[in-house]
Amino acid sequence: MNMLARSTIWYHQPLVWMLILIPLSAVLGGISMIYLAITTDDGLVNDDYYRYGKQINLVLERDIEAKKLGLNAQFEFSLENGTVSVKLDGNKITLPESISLSMLHATRANHDQHVTLLLTPNNNYHGLIEKLIPGKWYVQLHTEDWRLSSELIHPGQNKIELAPK
Repeated sequence: MNMLARSTIWYHQPLVWMLILIPLSAVLGGISMIYLAITTDDGLVNDDYYRYGKQINLVLERDIEAKKLGLNAQFEFSLENGTVSVKLDGNKITLPESISLSMLHATRANHDQHVTLLLTPNNNYHGLIEKLIPGKWYVQLHTEDWRLSSELIHPGQNKIELAPK
């Protein structure tokens, strides 16, 4: 009878707390993982990745063609009004009426921009882009035949030189 009287209350036992805390930590960890999965945005995986992988060879051919034509470009944009100006130089090219500009963010694909630049009478190309978020950007100037590319750090750079890879 003396031993029953000396027993301690259940919440003073360390073994009871261990049995409670281990499952409780698993539940709290699971809830936090569900919250992160719902609130964060993953980049989408391309459904047809095999066809996309085969297209890389076509892109490389466009780089080689730009090198053959001796192309390079000076890219400049204005933060105030979102205008883009490109001066295209090449020794064996007639300037097309329009070229495509792709501004690709290094980590956030939902901020990528694709713009068509039009040839002006002074033989420069002009267009408008939306405000850029800070970070590293890949800049590509291309037609169906050739492509020029470079990298841009924003803020900090507003002029870059584009050349074939």
